[in-house]
Amino acid sequence: MTDHPVYLDYQATTPIDPRVVDAMHPFLTGIYGNPSSSHALGRQAASGVETARGHLRDLIGAQYDSEVVFTSGATEADHLAIAGISAALRDRGDHIVTTAIEHKTVLAVCERLNKEGYRVTRIPVGHDGLVDPADIAAAITKRTVLVTVMHANNEIGTIQPLAEISAITREQGVLLHTDAAQSLGTLPFRADSVGIDLASFSAHKVYGPKGIGALYIRHRSRRPIPQFMGGGQEFGMRAGTPNVAGIVGFGAAAAILRCERTSEAQRIAEMRDYLLTYLQAALPHAYINGTMTQRLQGNISITIPGIDAHQLVSEMPGLAISTGSACGAGDANPSHVLTAIGLPHADARATLRMSVGRPTTRDQIDRAAKQLIEAISRHLDMNSRAQPA
Repeated sequence: MTDHPVYLDYQATTPIDPRVVDAMHPFLTGIYGNPSSSHALGRQAASGVETARGHLRDLIGAQYDSEVVFTSGATEADHLAIAGISAALRDRGDHIVTTAIEHKTVLAVCERLNKEGYRVTRIPVGHDGLVDPADIAAAITKRTVLVTVMHANNEIGTIQPLAEISAITREQGVLLHTDAAQSLGTLPFRADSVGIDLASFSAHKVYGPKGIGALYIRHRSRRPIPQFMGGGQEFGMRAGTPNVAGIVGFGAAAAILRCERTSEAQRIAEMRDYLLTYLQAALPHAYINGTMTQRLQGNISITIPGIDAHQLVSEMPGLAISTGSACGAGDANPSHVLTAIGLPHADARATLRMSVGRPTTRDQIDRAAKQLIEAISRHLDMNSRAQPA
């Protein structure tokens, strides 16, 4: 074992690509001007922001600069999209449709809006983790102002049928938002082909820096009411001095993805399947959560009945994996995603999430699988001996 643990938690965050660090460095040192300033340093900073905006725009298929609004991350982008659109369309309706397995940010802002008088419908998903577009259609009313469905789930990796859902929302004249933080790194995401009106992204999920994200807002669509007031930055959508170095880093990460995402996604899928084959051979009683046909390339959500996943993870210092969403770390309750697909609480607490990424090698997977299987065997053996005769 090396001193550094094997990292298999790429859905929680990714390391910054060295090429991204190189792109950011000048904006952390010499080019430190405020991009709103008119002097040379300010203009250089503004040029870096606009170059980065162009890289992200090209990656997601946006046509206009104003369609890309930089935020502090996908969490802020989700709030701006959901709360902002709900406020903008308050005179038209008060109903929001979402799903039972959304990111906690989305569910939290929907809950807040519910307390403020909006009605929120949560659509259930099947055991495979997929929502039925027909259920979305049935939930839409004349008072519906927004449907928000995540592109790919952050725990079980299932990819929702956004194109089918968008056909329904467009026919009904309802805006569609998606949290695409998990999908941008490996899935082809083109705003027009997916058919969404708003989409949230996060740089640290795609080998960029933490603390920077973006919201896509389709041109000529209704724009959200800004949630941060006080300045005209980001086309009036988000007041505050832009995080120039972070934005430049996000742009660099987007440019790399545009060139390498397809080949990288294939390699990541091969690494994931190699790990999965290893685990299934050694753990025949374990099972995978969610469909394997519509799933993020790097994701494994595996339930091993009889283990305490939190305890197991803490006993493996040489392996970095998780029991679910990083946003739910420390929560004593079982994952809302796992219970939504029908797992009993005991099995939800016996579930591990692993995800491979850009730097993952076969040697790392061999080391990780060996550690994990040995730890599970010890864990199950101790549990069996602790049971009364």
